[in-house]
Amino acid sequence: MTAAPTTRVIAASEDTAREAARCLAAGGLVAFPTETVYGLGADATDGVAVARLYQAKGRPAFNPLIAHVPDLAAAQRLARFSAAALRLAQAFWPGPLTLVLPKAQSCDVADLALAGLDSIAVRVPDHDVARNILSAFGKPIVAPSANRSGHVSPTTAQHVLGDLRGRIDLIVDGGATPVGVESTIVACLERPALLRPGGLPRDAIERLLGHPLAEAQIDAEDAPLAPGMLASHYAPRARLRLDARDLRPGEALLAFGPPLPGNAGATRNLSEAANLIEAAANLFSHLRALDAAGATAIAVMPVPNDGLGEAINDRLRRAAAPRTNGL
Repeated sequence: MTAAPTTRVIAASEDTAREAARCLAAGGLVAFPTETVYGLGADATDGVAVARLYQAKGRPAFNPLIAHVPDLAAAQRLARFSAAALRLAQAFWPGPLTLVLPKAQSCDVADLALAGLDSIAVRVPDHDVARNILSAFGKPIVAPSANRSGHVSPTTAQHVLGDLRGRIDLIVDGGATPVGVESTIVACLERPALLRPGGLPRDAIERLLGHPLAEAQIDAEDAPLAPGMLASHYAPRARLRLDARDLRPGEALLAFGPPLPGNAGATRNLSEAANLIEAAANLFSHLRALDAAGATAIAVMPVPNDGLGEAINDRLRRAAAPRTNGL
C-alpha cells in the first residue's frame, strides 16, 4: 500500500482483529484503542510502513517509536531485560508502562522505528482490542498516538477520524480509552530513569524498585532516545558532506536518485526512484552499511526538503554535525 485515499472505520470484534492484521501485513496503517489513547499502528518490521506512519502523522523528526507486543515473551525477543526491568514488566504488564531497553540481537524492528539507536521502547498494552490485533498479526506493531503531530492525543475513534481521515487505511472503533493519557516511559539502560510521566504513577514504580527513579538528562540539541526524552542519536563514524554534487577522492556515496558519476569507495542509494518514503525507510540502515564498509568520508546527495525530506535532512544534519564529548 502506498496511499490511503479512504479511511474505513469498523467496530471492534474478533473478525476485525484479523482484518486489521491483514491490513498491517499489506503495509497499511491501522488506528486502534489501547488503555491509554488510540495508537496508529504499522508493522514494526517494515521500514516503508513505518515511513508512511511518520508521513501520516506529519512528525517533524524521526523520533523512536514504541513497539507494542502481546506479552513479555514477545518483548524478550526484542530487548534485553535487566533484573530491574524484568521486575517492572512482571509487575505492570500488561499496562501503561513503556520500557526503554538494550536491543536484543534477535530484534527485527526496522532501523527507522528505532531512529537508528541500539535501544528499543517496548510495552504490552492492557486492552483486549489491542492485544487481539497484536495476537492476530503475530509481529510487533509500532503505535504512536493516532493524531497529527502537535495535536491532542485521541481517546475515541472519532478523534482519530477527525485528525487522520484520508491519511490512514483503517480505524478499529473500540470505544473510549479508559486511561486517557500516554504510557509512562522508564529507561532501564543503566539505573532506571523516568523519561516521561504517564498512566502509571511514579510512586508505584519507585515502591516496587525500592528506590527513587533517576531523572532523565535532556540534551535539546540531540534526538530523542524515546518519546518524551532527548538523548544521543545514531551517527556514523564517517564524516558526512551534505548536498554533494560531486565525488571527492576516497569518499563513499549516499545517493538519492541517479548516483553521481565517479568511483565511490562504496555506494548506497536511499531511493533510485527518488521516493522519499523509500528513502526514509533506508536512511539508518544505509548509514550503518557504509560504516560497516569502512567508509571514512561520505558524500550525501541533495534530498528535497518537502514532506519526509524535512525529517531526512534533519537527521543528516545531526549526523554531519561536529562530534562533542569524544563522539
